[in-house]
Amino acid sequence: MVSAPCFALCPSTVHNILSGRLGVSWFFNIEMRREALNYLVCPKCAGELSVSGDTPRAVDDGHFMSGALVCSGCTSKFTIRNGVPILLPANLATVKLETASRFAEEWTRWSDLRDYYEREFFDWVAPLTPRDFANQLVFEGGCGKGRHTAIVAELGAKAIVSLDLGESAFVAFAHTRQFSNAHVVIGDLLDPPVRPIFDLAFSVGVLHHLPDPAAGFASLASRVKDGGRVAFWVYGQEGNEWITRYVDPVRKAVTSRLPAPFLRIACIPPAVALWAVIKLFYRPGANGKGPSNLPYGDYFAAQYHYPFDEIHANVFDQLVTPVAYYLREDEVRPWLASGFRDAEIRSHRGYSWTGLATVNRSKAAAAESHG
Repeated sequence: MVSAPCFALCPSTVHNILSGRLGVSWFFNIEMRREALNYLVCPKCAGELSVSGDTPRAVDDGHFMSGALVCSGCTSKFTIRNGVPILLPANLATVKLETASRFAEEWTRWSDLRDYYEREFFDWVAPLTPRDFANQLVFEGGCGKGRHTAIVAELGAKAIVSLDLGESAFVAFAHTRQFSNAHVVIGDLLDPPVRPIFDLAFSVGVLHHLPDPAAGFASLASRVKDGGRVAFWVYGQEGNEWITRYVDPVRKAVTSRLPAPFLRIACIPPAVALWAVIKLFYRPGANGKGPSNLPYGDYFAAQYHYPFDEIHANVFDQLVTPVAYYLREDEVRPWLASGFRDAEIRSHRGYSWTGLATVNRSKAAAAESHG
């Protein structure tokens, strides 16, 4: 697996991204809460952050709508735009920003939350259950439109800090602003601007879109305290060989380069065909299972009751991104080989991988000392 090269971005490009001139801007009455500073650090030096002296006064309920955060260590300033702190390092790989911008197009178009998202979420992070999130300090690596952020916040997490690199963070904030325990930040998962204090961290459907998925997982786990747990869900190569052989070349060469409005239209015919196939052949049985004699039986059966626009969004999701790795088991399993205990990797319906482990840094240190 080859990581994409990293290029320094010129100041004007970064300014355009942060000011909303690239991608789709959403302007909501959303706020940054002062409590978020308990969990955030400077992305450049990991120093303490505070509200800048020239930041407009918080409104009556204590929320900051604009202004900046300042680092006590390196004195860097970071913008608060529309209530969201933007904690980006000085240089970001171009491919990261392109990927974030492309997904922002998706989440600002298909922005609503659905009742079945909670069932999906716990299917992806099993064997975790709602009780595992209650009263926990949770870190989410890649929040998209905030569907999982809202679920975890409503389950009674002590706090959830959700990170995303793109403007989809504004959509996530709009969906979670009513939860005092939810904090959404724009930042880089490969260098997350949060403290290593979390009880539980998870990343669903994000690591395989990073230039280096293994490094992304390691970065996610590094923010979990010893004895805490980390969970993830990623695409699998097993069972998806036809995608890597036939679809991936088209995505890389064509669809990931198309303007998002045109791609949305281009995705309608395959979405109609897929929706019809699911309705005709993948009705779930009484046990919720799909037909065992058809490919993607359980996977498509789980989507049987989805409205058409969800299927359309799923097709768009597969074709919009410049980066998507389909990972083999022997690529994923080493992620949990050192520094963890009670590690388990399971195949999710035969087409993806779910992992869960408890962080055990003393085990990793002992292994290194005996090395």
